[in-house]
Amino acid sequence: MDDQQEPNPEMIRFGWEEWVSLPDLGLPAMRAKVDTGARTSALHAFDIETFGPASAPKVRFTVHPVPGREDLVIPCSARIVDRRNVTSSNGETESRYVIASTIRVGEESWRIEMTLTDRSTMASRMLLGREALKDHITIVATDRFQQPRLSYDVYTTARVRQAAPNRSLRVAVLSREDNYSTRRMVEEGEARGHTVEVIDTTRCYMAINALSPEVHYDGKRLPRYDAVIPRIGASVTSYGTAVIRQFETIGTFCVNGSEGISASRDKLYAHQLMARHKIGMPNTAFAASPKDTQSLMRLVGTAPMIVKLLESTQGKGVVLAETKKAAESVIDAFRGLKANFLVQDFVKEAAGEDIRCLVVGGKVVAAMKRTGAEGDFRSNLHRGGSAKVVRITKEERDSAVRAARAFKLNLAGVDLLRSESGPKVLEVNSSPGFEGIETATKKNIAGLLYEHIEAKVRPTPVKRIVSDDDS
Repeated sequence: MDDQQEPNPEMIRFGWEEWVSLPDLGLPAMRAKVDTGARTSALHAFDIETFGPASAPKVRFTVHPVPGREDLVIPCSARIVDRRNVTSSNGETESRYVIASTIRVGEESWRIEMTLTDRSTMASRMLLGREALKDHITIVATDRFQQPRLSYDVYTTARVRQAAPNRSLRVAVLSREDNYSTRRMVEEGEARGHTVEVIDTTRCYMAINALSPEVHYDGKRLPRYDAVIPRIGASVTSYGTAVIRQFETIGTFCVNGSEGISASRDKLYAHQLMARHKIGMPNTAFAASPKDTQSLMRLVGTAPMIVKLLESTQGKGVVLAETKKAAESVIDAFRGLKANFLVQDFVKEAAGEDIRCLVVGGKVVAAMKRTGAEGDFRSNLHRGGSAKVVRITKEERDSAVRAARAFKLNLAGVDLLRSESGPKVLEVNSSPGFEGIETATKKNIAGLLYEHIEAKVRPTPVKRIVSDDDS
């Protein structure tokens, strides 16, 4: 009978301090103090905030895994499994969130529960209590590091990014409209396990100070988001970009930054920026008050030509002047209204068609050809145009990517024309709509955007500092 019994597993020796990793949280190397006097394990965490539905609440927090390295920040999130009152060694009781995670020590790994608390004043960033210690672990209380050693050097290499799991993110969509694009952002984000909140840009207000800049909304401070997706309407560009600048100051990843949105909305500056980066575009001229309308037209070329209000959006305020006389009349009319406008060469061979390239994270992920409604030279879908999927050339792809990069936009709709002398970029849109291009190309653009966000919010390696801690 005895030889049929299973042999006892080999005992694992633990010292009073061991190197551990928490792969579920993206923490590849931490030192943990082993304390059999404590029941529950504890992890150092700060900026602890709950999010997600009440039926399955989650907690978002950040960790400084290396003592003394406040510049190393690992963002984490996990499901809340409990809330527990814990009494510390000095007799103070604190209510803490409890999470579960896999712990790995040497070749062994198992699930443990741990509470989240600020341990910044403690020598070790993690405490292993007796509930986390398996039956076949024996403690050598007089020694440390009985198990294989790890190194904090992992946090100075790209391995720290690779070690980060795909975690639940807390995402804000800055939008004032309940439209297709906003709904897709919410729907796709939630399908990927994230919590997505739609925030009305104009209802945000800001506390601007050096110590703790904050964004407030409806009387409360907004939580720390992992990412912000701006969908700023043209009518609130100035205030919207101010709100985004505040998120940038806090350190939140913004899909499109305030600088790029502002540049894309200023049509004159946008053309100057493209010219600086040598991006092909139709000949363009601008003047505040030219003495001679003729000289402005000569800078562009011959009729027909486009006269475009600087504040125009979705094709409004864009006029095709088919003759020199018509161009003079339109320019004089705009000047009489004291309106700022551009005069631009009309690319005849485009024949009322343009190409919308959608750029996400520096890559063209989809392209469609838009054709204007009958008798309309403008191809905007809002004005009755139609769209179909199109294959673009390498030159067109390069132009679109270079244009998005010039504006420092992670998400951009780049509109270009096919001319005899190559692609000409008309406009770079920092809040491109998803409906037309998802319908035409059958691609999940919102999903591709979230893939980019998930990659961008992974931890950033820090510079290595040689210290006694490495020993």
